[in-house]
Amino acid sequence: MLKRFLLIALVAINTVPVFSQTAPELLRRVDNNEIFTTIEYEGDIIIEHSGRRFIKTFKAWGRGNTHSFIEFTNPEDRGTRYLRRDGRLMVYSPDNEGVMLISGHMLRESMMGSDMSYEDTINNESLSSRYNPVLLGSEILNGRDAWILELNAIRRTESYPKRKLWIDKETEDVLRYELFALSGAMLKDYNLRRVEVIGGRRFPVEGEMRDLLRRDSKTTFVMRNVTLDRPIADSVFSMRNLER
Repeated sequence: MLKRFLLIALVAINTVPVFSQTAPELLRRVDNNEIFTTIEYEGDIIIEHSGRRFIKTFKAWGRGNTHSFIEFTNPEDRGTRYLRRDGRLMVYSPDNEGVMLISGHMLRESMMGSDMSYEDTINNESLSSRYNPVLLGSEILNGRDAWILELNAIRRTESYPKRKLWIDKETEDVLRYELFALSGAMLKDYNLRRVEVIGGRRFPVEGEMRDLLRRDSKTTFVMRNVTLDRPIADSVFSMRNLER
């Protein structure tokens, strides 16, 4: 799903069919399927807001759920770079030629004008360690038979006290998820658009997120030329690479 700084906001899913299921088992499989050694890809962020459309392009590298580096390549944002390392998110902007740590209330702000917040991207903990799952049942979603899983936060500090996931019974793709406030109001939703088989696993390469607090807004996230589990040099995730 759409979490961990642009690299892991989408969940990699395997192909084991689900016949008999418990909520903890299903959530553990969702967590396990997010884990990869490394990832490298090119991407597009397509933002549609108030009748306007913006396309941002970038290159990205990631290692596990702890390290990521992204560099924007579209003309308006060329040279803007993000580094996530050891739970910290830093950005270099060519406009001010300096590095800024994104923390505190800034983490809840929109990232690059999209429907995703910075906070959506940097939480590296598994869902199983943060939420108590309840299997609500199943329903047909866009022609697919899906389990419905409700997650309730263990800690009061969670940005989204409740989540709902729709998980394809056959493929285990996370077809949709919804994020809720403590009041019960839905804050965001995500829908899977396209999956590719990469390295023998089903991998989500296109999805759409909406921030429901933003009027007439949605963000489509697209991954291209995805490479999994190939060694990436430590220098990619260095301050020197961020500041160059």
